[in-house]
Amino acid sequence: MPTIDNMTDHRPATFADLDWDELWRNARASKTWTSSGVKDWDEKAPSFSSRNQSSPFVSQVLDLVPLTAGSTVLDIGCGPGTLAMPIASRVRSVTAVDYSAGMLSTLTELANQADIRNIRTVQASWEDDWQSHGIGQHDITLASRSLAVSDLRAALQRLDRYASSFVFIVDRISPTPFDPEAFAAVGRAFDGGPDYIYVLNTLYAMGIHANVRIISLERETRFADLDDAMRSYRWMIKNMSAGEESSLRRYLETKCRPADDGRIVVERGFTPRWACIWWSKADQAPSRPATPPETARRG
Repeated sequence: MPTIDNMTDHRPATFADLDWDELWRNARASKTWTSSGVKDWDEKAPSFSSRNQSSPFVSQVLDLVPLTAGSTVLDIGCGPGTLAMPIASRVRSVTAVDYSAGMLSTLTELANQADIRNIRTVQASWEDDWQSHGIGQHDITLASRSLAVSDLRAALQRLDRYASSFVFIVDRISPTPFDPEAFAAVGRAFDGGPDYIYVLNTLYAMGIHANVRIISLERETRFADLDDAMRSYRWMIKNMSAGEESSLRRYLETKCRPADDGRIVVERGFTPRWACIWWSKADQAPSRPATPPETARRG
């Protein structure tokens, strides 16, 4: 809390006194799950793709994005093309960026199978020099479930800078996508770390007044069998001991039931929710502070 005079006068703290960059870093340091590395995402690409292709998440997000036949879209952290693939059928071109070669390989394979020819893939991270990869400004920039970055403000500034018309972000609402009950079942504490509210407040501190739509998904997730469910949950809880593995399997056995199609259904104790955050460059421009200069060519 700021102090005007150490001996007498004290001014109550307000929103303007909050350092959202520091709060973001602190919350990331307190989270009890481990971020996936490139190798993790490379290995997860095929299963991640198959599970997300049929998710209602895709249609709920795309209902909000103003896509036209002439639009160019930059999808950062594209994964196996969860959004890039359906977007490509509606726009002029998509530049799909991810740091996982496995994700991009899966996306390319799926695009070839569907005879989609207007997706360009680029292997790059948030921290890379995008211009050196030939990435320029696009009509719409999109970052869906990919803001696991150390410098949030820099990532948001980059999204804004590379968009000529709209910016769209999809971020988690804690505890999504994790299952706190599973952590408790194996005897681990759960702290989800920062979620969408840090993004929204950092944008506000940057002078960007964004829109927000909450997306709710079903509690139930279908798996081929219990082993398939275990593989998915290992993504949440890394480096489990043999005892923890046994505890997790027992937990899933209590949460699952057989489905009509021969698979199993696991029901979580909460509704998975995501926040879709977006703004129009035209609407924000009059009250916006200047962004760091960077010349970018049209994608």
